[in-house]
Amino acid sequence: MTRSQTRREFIRHLGLGAAAIPFLGNLPSLGFENSAGSKQRLVIFFSPDGTIPGNFWPDEQGDQFKLKKIMQPLAAWQDRMLILNEVNDKIRGDGDSHMRGMGCLLTGTELFPGNIQGGSHTPAGWASGLSIDQEIKQFLQKKPATQTRFGSLEFGVMVPNRADTWTRMVYAGPNKPIAPLDDPYQMYAKLYGQMKDREDLVSILDDLQEDLKKVRAVVSKEDRELLDEQAAFVREMEIELSQKKQIDTSHAVPKLEPGLREQNDNMPKFSKMQIDMLFNSLQADFTRIATFQFTNSVGNAKMSWLGINEGQHSLSHEPDDNKEAVEKLTKINIWYAEQIASFVKRLDENPEPGDSGSMLDHTTILWTNELGKGNSHTLDNIPFVMIGGGLGFKMGRSLKMKGVPHNRLLLSLAHGFGHHLERFGNPDYSEKGPLNLS
Repeated sequence: MTRSQTRREFIRHLGLGAAAIPFLGNLPSLGFENSAGSKQRLVIFFSPDGTIPGNFWPDEQGDQFKLKKIMQPLAAWQDRMLILNEVNDKIRGDGDSHMRGMGCLLTGTELFPGNIQGGSHTPAGWASGLSIDQEIKQFLQKKPATQTRFGSLEFGVMVPNRADTWTRMVYAGPNKPIAPLDDPYQMYAKLYGQMKDREDLVSILDDLQEDLKKVRAVVSKEDRELLDEQAAFVREMEIELSQKKQIDTSHAVPKLEPGLREQNDNMPKFSKMQIDMLFNSLQADFTRIATFQFTNSVGNAKMSWLGINEGQHSLSHEPDDNKEAVEKLTKINIWYAEQIASFVKRLDENPEPGDSGSMLDHTTILWTNELGKGNSHTLDNIPFVMIGGGLGFKMGRSLKMKGVPHNRLLLSLAHGFGHHLERFGNPDYSEKGPLNLS
């Protein structure tokens, strides 16, 4: 196959069916148009309701710092971590802090006036600009060398079945929120084709076997291994779906049912399934931009599996001298860190397809929040932690940024992809350009 041969021409030449397309997106030896150059990826994780500053932020600055309790699950990657303290969300205007914290987090711009009432503040509507992940997505999708099947994917875990400013952080443009997909079965169907029922899911590999054999015969050993990994992942999902049908017939057909999402005890399982599919979609080069949203702003999940029966948001309103609440909120945030650590571990353990290093070396993970601290509702000291590589930032540091607007950090992400914007979001807060993180 020549380097200029397109995916469509290759499929037509071998007589492959359309169902084989998702498995061919990241096979380096085929030389598809989006395989040139080193890949860069960005994954943004969100967890709600602020953090516990004393158990989160390192006391030290520079490259000699100690991780606090909440960050301990990520300790194995401290040398590939960049912790940015004292980055502030300076966006004001309509809406309460939860609303502005969520809607302005990735857009860096004000909320439109609206009729969604939050707290005791002025009602507000949707954000008035697009989010940085979508800005970078559009930049990558314009170039054949960096185009991917989806452009971006928006994952969710236990996001409420309603559309309002507290539940949306991704925007395709002004007044254009994008809902995260928090049903793992629907995400599976999106990635691997729309199936009418679970029987179709269980049998799909049977229809693909001949096509996969044809592809295996003309690709490199590395690509054969990648195809095997893809097929194994789908088979595992099919087995789980088949078992689920036998055990729980009340949810035989995966749907975004409010009752299913409100079952707190399912949250760890949904998190694992979504993280598995997030990893798989990066490995297959379905996308290079993704967001992963745990619940929502004012998220009130009850993490009973941690021995916590109160809702997270309710606990976040407790005063600092309530030691029991502080301990529970610390456990909750440790759990979020553990979920992210499981994803980072997968990236670190798997070599980058068609390139040197691991997948983590080519992926930057950003973990953030809508608030700095829950009981004060502050938009100062928003948690921003980056892990991985690929954007040219100097990692292995804990920095105090002296109150810089978070717009400048968003601008830095774009510049890391070679997208040299002069401003992003409200121009008043990005006029000094991207942060110097190299």
